[in-house]
Amino acid sequence: MLRRALLIAVSALLLAGCGATATPAAPPPAPAAAVAAGLSRSLPTALDVPAIDAKSTLVSLGLNPDRTVEVPPVDQPLQAGWYEYGPTPGEIGPAVILGHIDGDHRKGIFWRLHELKPGDPVHVDRADGGKLTFEVTKVDQIAKKEFPTEAVYGNTSDAELRLITCGGKYDAANRNYLDNVIVYAKLKR
Repeated sequence: MLRRALLIAVSALLLAGCGATATPAAPPPAPAAAVAAGLSRSLPTALDVPAIDAKSTLVSLGLNPDRTVEVPPVDQPLQAGWYEYGPTPGEIGPAVILGHIDGDHRKGIFWRLHELKPGDPVHVDRADGGKLTFEVTKVDQIAKKEFPTEAVYGNTSDAELRLITCGGKYDAANRNYLDNVIVYAKLKR
């Protein structure tokens, strides 16, 4: 019951805009037992999404003072980042990687994220030398006010990956996009 209440509270702090100051809501921390069955924890170092020609090193992203998830610097729109308070790629649970659709008047790392299709590979390098391949299972575009916090950050029984950016119409008055594009992927074994 408490977890559900936290998720509802967190979903109120949705990703308001790539290039704006608001960011995705922070999930509650994953229970330690959830990581026991996957690969050991190892920080992700790089991302490669061949189908959309997206390659980036990965920076760690934490929380802003308002408890929303940090995003990479908007003046570096080709930089992707990994949410450091979640599982690392390869651990059981959803590892979350965020990137801008655009920023500083340039296309961002996830400019073409909406083009991914089920079956497309996503490669993640880890600090331990591991090179993991995830397979896209679903691509969603959803209004930010309906951000699916549980589906993105909730516990999973497999090692999964989420790629998140902005999308949909751009609201020039508020300088943000109205939707999020979310890619769901599972570790290929």
